Amino acid sequence: MVGFKCIDLSALPTDTEGFYATNNQFQKRGPKGFIQVKVLDDDKLYVRVDLPGVPDDAVHHRIDAVRQKVVFFSAVTFDDGYEKQGVREYSGTAGLGCDCCEIAGLDAKMKDGVLRMIPSRVKVKKDHDNKCTNTVPPFTGKSGRRVEEHPFVVKGRKRAYVGEPLDDGGVYFAVDVPGVGNGDVEVFANESEINFTAEVKSVFEHDESGRLYLGSVDTSWSTPAVSLLSHAITGAVNFGVLKVLITPRPNTGGNNE
Repeated sequence: MVGFKCIDLSALPTDTEGFYATNNQFQKRGPKGFIQVKVLDDDKLYVRVDLPGVPDDAVHHRIDAVRQKVVFFSAVTFDDGYEKQGVREYSGTAGLGCDCCEIAGLDAKMKDGVLRMIPSRVKVKKDHDNKCTNTVPPFTGKSGRRVEEHPFVVKGRKRAYVGEPLDDGGVYFAVDVPGVGNGDVEVFANESEINFTAEVKSVFEHDESGRLYLGSVDTSWSTPAVSLLSHAITGAVNFGVLKVLITPRPNTGGNNE
């Protein structure tokens, strides 16, 4: 049986400036970082957390009942059976890093692999009149030459890309594209390369802009060489993860050799 493997060169920067966003080597535009916490004009907080692979109804979040300073969140990804490391489990916190405020309420929505929360807060120190901007965790979104691991993954893969060979000689690969819906991706191939474009077209009101992801996955064929175009290629985005299956086409010529 002829098979092939994906060669992951995506974690190597292609120019001296490195990656646009070290949280995802395929991201070319839009908000950086796995998480962002900021203060809105109405003094509420806005928290964006990338949780690619998590269904919209599979995230848990709660306000810390003791100190009422942070929000705990946790989630588990959908298991499609292809990734050898299994599902990913996420766990983390976000919120206030001050003594003058407490979280009083929380609105949250999970969509396309991104959890967005708006905690409201109240002053607990009446003599503190200044607008507090002390939040946790600190914003770490940046450009650079080294791809980071997801800080909130406590089980499973921590990188934005994975490729797995299949028993039938095909291959499966997945790319995290948090925020992207299934209708906002294009996948196309040549003889030995899969290329993809994924774009967040519906920008959330508190995000600076939509994200754009561009990338390619090279394939290295075993002997004898086989064209990638002779295989069936299917791709779709599920919960902020682009999943591509490359499988041999059925032999309809009656030759079993």
